[in-house]
Amino acid sequence: MTPLQRKDFLKQAALGAAALAAPGWAGTAEERRPNIIFIFADDYGIGGVGCYGAEYKTPSLDALAQTGLRFEYCFSAPLCAPSRALAMTGRFAFRTGVLGNALGAKAHPSKEVCIAKVLKQAGYRTAVAGKWRQLSYFQTPEDAQAWGFDEFMIWGVGTKGERYWDPDYNHNGKIIEEVKGKYGPDLLQEFAVDFIRRHRERPFFLYYPMVHIHGPILRTPDSKGDKTGWYADNIAYMDKLVGQLVEELDRQKLRKKTVIVFTGDNGCTGSQTVQGRPIEGHKGAMTEGGSRVPLIVNWTGTTPAGRVLNDLVDFSDFFPTFAELAQANLPEGVTIDGRSFAPQLRGETGKPRECVYIQLGSRRYVRDARWKLYGDGVFCDMKDAPFRETPIAAETADAEARAARKRLQAVLDDLVAQDKVTPALAAEGAKGKEAKKAKKAAVKKQRQRKKKAPEGR
Repeated sequence: MTPLQRKDFLKQAALGAAALAAPGWAGTAEERRPNIIFIFADDYGIGGVGCYGAEYKTPSLDALAQTGLRFEYCFSAPLCAPSRALAMTGRFAFRTGVLGNALGAKAHPSKEVCIAKVLKQAGYRTAVAGKWRQLSYFQTPEDAQAWGFDEFMIWGVGTKGERYWDPDYNHNGKIIEEVKGKYGPDLLQEFAVDFIRRHRERPFFLYYPMVHIHGPILRTPDSKGDKTGWYADNIAYMDKLVGQLVEELDRQKLRKKTVIVFTGDNGCTGSQTVQGRPIEGHKGAMTEGGSRVPLIVNWTGTTPAGRVLNDLVDFSDFFPTFAELAQANLPEGVTIDGRSFAPQLRGETGKPRECVYIQLGSRRYVRDARWKLYGDGVFCDMKDAPFRETPIAAETADAEARAARKRLQAVLDDLVAQDKVTPALAAEGAKGKEAKKAKKAAVKKQRQRKKKAPEGR
């Protein structure tokens, strides 16, 4: 859980470059660097994916898992903005200040380095298609370049803010017009496919934060029944779009040159069921269902087909993983909390992290493969996760539990000691509440004086 040191990263990158130079990899170093497509579904935990045991049918995602890697233990933040900031910067929330959805603007390109910028500096063409609403916003090509994106089509720029039908999208600095009757996800898909076709001859990075399946849950172009089936319809349509993207890579003969990474930004809304059992928690919750999300990686000819890994991954890990795959340098003087899992994508053991750290506001926890320690001291046995967390009292803990608690407490204490942001924001919030309370009292007092004042004055 210690921040990834630059020296260690460069060593891993060198090993990765050597692996790429092994027999079976033809062409120059430039040609050997894979394209990276990073697909981010919205409000989509493991309870929505068929191959994780969910009730919904997701044949395209299941096929990617069957011919690639499926990670059992991937953890996001429980809400959108903290997850996206974590993935884009590789830095924990207390470093960026993005502790909740209302604080996304704190991750500004003047303060943070986006993974797109790192890859662009390494020679990749870069684009984002979809939701960029809850991080520091951009509207112009110059704004996008500051983040590291050459091109974009993003949602959430106008007054309506529609993401699905009659969408409100910004395409390279211009609001898309003549959208009446059009389905937004189809437009994003067209943009993504066009970007792939135009840049098939050189390495590219496509960040695809899909607008599915966040509410409002509306009908899709494929929906035939009433609204009771629309949630499943949205999952099916999202899955279909993923499948179409894979088909395009096949047509362009890019599958062996492209790493496809699929995940969700947080748990599903409402109840989630896996293997017929309800998951404990949901979007916004610090329990398992709030943060445990799918992670499927497919790199034809490189990722071991059909392998399921129990390695722990959190969203800070995407940054160093993509940088290593691209043979790119990490930014100087920046603490990166992630740990690359690029070796695992090549079938190697790698150095999986010992535990993950999750934060939302002032709430936080650390979790390893078996145990979980909350910031308020609650300690849980996770052997029945994701279905149940079992609190363990100090007086009933056995030697194994006591040792685990001590180990996790040391990790948590170290991270809390580094956290200068959360206490400051808490103090700022308290100050704001006091000011609001004082203003309200002053207004009330002024009204009372007016009522008591004699008539005519």
